[in-house]
Amino acid sequence: MEAVSRTAQWTAAARALETEREDRLFADPYARTVADETGFELLARYDGGGIVPFLAIRTTYLDRAVVKAVEERGIRQVVFLAAGMDTRFFRLPWPDGVTVYELDRPALLEAKAEMLKDEPQPAGRTRVTVPVDLTQDWTGPLKEAGWKSEEPVLWVVEGLLFFLPEQAVRTLISTLSAHAAPGSVLLGDVISKSALENPLARGFMKALEEDGNPWLFGTEEPETLLADCGWAVREVKQPGEDGAAFDRWPYPVPARSVPRMPRSFLFTCDTPTFEEGKAA
Repeated sequence: MEAVSRTAQWTAAARALETEREDRLFADPYARTVADETGFELLARYDGGGIVPFLAIRTTYLDRAVVKAVEERGIRQVVFLAAGMDTRFFRLPWPDGVTVYELDRPALLEAKAEMLKDEPQPAGRTRVTVPVDLTQDWTGPLKEAGWKSEEPVLWVVEGLLFFLPEQAVRTLISTLSAHAAPGSVLLGDVISKSALENPLARGFMKALEEDGNPWLFGTEEPETLLADCGWAVREVKQPGEDGAAFDRWPYPVPARSVPRMPRSFLFTCDTPTFEEGKAA
């Protein structure tokens, strides 16, 4: 797999550690399989800075937001962009009729398929893998795979945006908005620019760069970014805040008014038309 794809195994290793805790927040019985040795080697290499608790919190926040979106909105098509070693198709309680599309690089999807080849496919749901390069046209292949742009969609961009340059981030989020029918939802995460520049994270950032996985993008104002790209922001949470703590975050949560602080953000967005309809 490409270097950037191996980070998917790193996050899978963190999910495996959470799964094996007695007080686990979620159970991912496939995580250790897809993490393989590579994932745990990278977890040790990138250790520090609250990475493991953050990944547990991010997974839990998005798990719950995904389940809520399909239950409350009746959304039946879910798209994971840069799906990596995500196993939510297998482990979440999906309603009947849901189709989960997983977009990622061909080599990663092939490796994942080999790792999970012996796992039974859950009934009542469909998984479609779409091999693409997200820096190129991906909406065409997604439509060819069965996705219907006229129906509500749940977009999930987990662990992706900080690997992209700013213009690519804006183009991607705007593309998601342009292809979101009323009632659609966007879930994801992003970091602050200060997190990229944090002196305490220099070793971590250097290791990522040496491994071919540099983090490139951060923003202090995720609300502005998302709104500028066509989304109605429902919530933005820092790990440790109410709704994004789950008894896992070990550090104080700095107020947003405090400048130059490294931060991570978890967000939930709606299509503007849906928000307007609720207000009416």
